[in-house]
Amino acid sequence: MAFQCQRDCYMQEFVTTVVSCCPSELKLENNGKKEKVKGFNVILKDTILFPEGGGQPDDRGTIAGVPVLRVTRQGAEAVHFVSSPLEVGLEVQLKVDWDRRFDHMQQHSGQHLITAMADSMFSYKTTSWELGRQRSTIELDTGTAKPGEIEALERAVNEKIREHVPVTVKVLTLDDPAMEQVRSRGLPEDAVGPIRVIDIEGVDANMCCGTHVSNLSHLQVIKILGIEKGKKNKINLIFLAGNRVLKYAEKSYTIERALTALLKTGADDHVEAVDKVQKSVKALQKSNLSLLRDMAVLIAQNYKNNPNRGNLFCLHRKEGDNEFMNIIANEIGTEETVLFLTVGEEKGAGLFLLVGPEEIVEKMGPRVAELLEGKGAGKKGRFQGKASRMERRGEVEALLQEHSRCPHLEE
Repeated sequence: MAFQCQRDCYMQEFVTTVVSCCPSELKLENNGKKEKVKGFNVILKDTILFPEGGGQPDDRGTIAGVPVLRVTRQGAEAVHFVSSPLEVGLEVQLKVDWDRRFDHMQQHSGQHLITAMADSMFSYKTTSWELGRQRSTIELDTGTAKPGEIEALERAVNEKIREHVPVTVKVLTLDDPAMEQVRSRGLPEDAVGPIRVIDIEGVDANMCCGTHVSNLSHLQVIKILGIEKGKKNKINLIFLAGNRVLKYAEKSYTIERALTALLKTGADDHVEAVDKVQKSVKALQKSNLSLLRDMAVLIAQNYKNNPNRGNLFCLHRKEGDNEFMNIIANEIGTEETVLFLTVGEEKGAGLFLLVGPEEIVEKMGPRVAELLEGKGAGKKGRFQGKASRMERRGEVEALLQEHSRCPHLEE
């Protein structure tokens, strides 16, 4: 069956009836982490909320004011996941998140157009595609594109947009002779009923379950950002369609203005200015590393020349790295001294190094890592690692001081 969203892709509100409502769970991503959410799977008599399929993500919207968090297709049914139950038999109003829907329509129709033109112009077949959140990707079965082909493809698709080419939906049976002219990569195993075909007049006819614009002019414009190397003997073509091109232009201009203010140069000179900054930073980093190495040697020598030095040496510097700490340890190089060295922020994350007699380091190393709420490992009198609580260095120093006064004390 075709849903109302497939019969009229532009319908934004719709009244229907709740057929079933069952408790369910759904994994949702929240700040990069997936978590299980309890809710209800709702099946409606019909829907304007598109269930994911054909490379197109699902719609968002509301049912009787209740937000729809996911829409999936199970056979001939669309299953809507909501957080609150809905009464079976209840007449409800659906509203679709139109901005999301129209964006998907533009990207999906744009993909059909690019795919068809890439095939007719260069015999490059589309093997898969992805409608991403910010940009979309078409995988083409060619290892490379010749110079000028991508530019020519972009000009051709935008010419079709300017020609106001109609896009219509046809419903055909498998034995219909018109099916011989339809492009397809095969039907899903659970497909039932007549075949839905998206026909771009004079350009392409393709089996598809997704939502599409009714005229190529509604795409506004297509921008092909470029191509990247894909799987073996394939390339990925990256593109934007419609409103995404406008948003991309606005974002690019905002970045351009910010760079102009920072670099004190016009937009045409940004690359050269950044290149100079990077070279300058590399030179400074090299000089800084050299100074840190020299400083590490001086710190070690100063300690060794101190007649009142004890058998515990603790040092923290905000600037530094593992090499800095290891130079100090190697320069001091005494088996009687316990060294506790740290680099990083005064409070927060950093690196640590514990050096000394093997039996002491083996025993105290894990304790140090635990106090600093970090992780580490070591052998042969050295234990080093990462810490997340540098503000607890004082507790570590007190522990090591106590141990140095009472080496046989069981902590």
